[in-house]
Amino acid sequence: MNPHRPEVGEKFRRFRDRLAAERSERRGVPVRPEASVHGGPAGTDARADLTSPPQRNAEHTGRRGGRRGGRRGGGEELRVPEAEFTSYYGRPILKAPVWKWDIAAYLFTGGLAAGSSLLAAGGQLTARPALRRAGRVTALAAVSASAVFLVRDLGRPARFHHMLRVAKPTSPMSVGTWILTAYGPAAGVAAIAEAAGWLPRHGLLGLAGRALPSVGHAAGLLAAGTAPALATYTGVLLADTAVPSWHEAYPELPVIFAGSALASGAGVGLLAAPPAQAGPARRMAVAGAALELYGAHRVETRLGLLSEPYRLGRPGQLLRAGRLLTTAGVAGALLGRRSRLVGALSGVALLAASVVTRFGIFYGGVASARDPRYTVVPQRERVEARRTEGGTST
Repeated sequence: MNPHRPEVGEKFRRFRDRLAAERSERRGVPVRPEASVHGGPAGTDARADLTSPPQRNAEHTGRRGGRRGGRRGGGEELRVPEAEFTSYYGRPILKAPVWKWDIAAYLFTGGLAAGSSLLAAGGQLTARPALRRAGRVTALAAVSASAVFLVRDLGRPARFHHMLRVAKPTSPMSVGTWILTAYGPAAGVAAIAEAAGWLPRHGLLGLAGRALPSVGHAAGLLAAGTAPALATYTGVLLADTAVPSWHEAYPELPVIFAGSALASGAGVGLLAAPPAQAGPARRMAVAGAALELYGAHRVETRLGLLSEPYRLGRPGQLLRAGRLLTTAGVAGALLGRRSRLVGALSGVALLAASVVTRFGIFYGGVASARDPRYTVVPQRERVEARRTEGGTST
């Protein structure tokens, strides 16, 4: 007989006993000593040999099931903590927006056009020709610059035309295209009407000169009616993307952009109109600053981890500068009511605040897309919250 065969048989029996003990522990049945000592040598406690393998198996099972938490189907309690976040070589999970600085500039010029049209309508309805003229001319210049920035991003002008083939109310891009299509001609006609006084009084041009003020009046009101949608649709457009800090800020972005549009329009009025006619511009400045500061504060505090991109780095610097400039512009508009110089400086501060705020929001979203932590960690938190809610409801 081979002297090694009893040793092999002994190992096999121990292996069989380990399997039996593991099954018993999984089912919650205590292990009987006699079931653990088959063929064991006298004076040895084979149960000591059987305790460590099930423990190692439980740890291994917990490690595999640690993501789910709680208990697995066999009833084992998992004690392994949740794994720390890691990414594949630290690479982004989302593709960062391909938009460049021209889209951030488009966000500003679109808001400036909307705010200027509202300013012009206020000057038109309150018989303040300086406000009306400044607002209409600025609106046309701003919407023209917006078209340039948009076509630059699209690559070819024909792409803008192709978007007019359909109207999709569920697409912010499609809705924005139609808003621009309705707003642009109205703002253009209103601005052209300001040239009526330069036309001759007789002949065909004289007839056009006499008709332009009435046409410009209607066009100015139409542009002002479209202006709120123009000012806010870009905020909805950003929030409709998968970029974390834009998407999560969907309630605040339209508010920020509306306030920024009002503040920039007020800046135009404070720059162009004498203090005696700048009353509507000062009121617009107060309303716009309140909306802009409230929305910016919310995105920097409400979003938890996703607020970080708006507080750190270049976006944080831009948004802090925007708050300071907005506050200074409003203070100058209210305290320097009789000074044309103070009013002009306040207007410059409000315009600069609108620029840096739009760029800060833009670069904050880009930063959140480039760091995978801002994508994965909030997703895990939402999954955990839903799991907790499901557990409490049952």
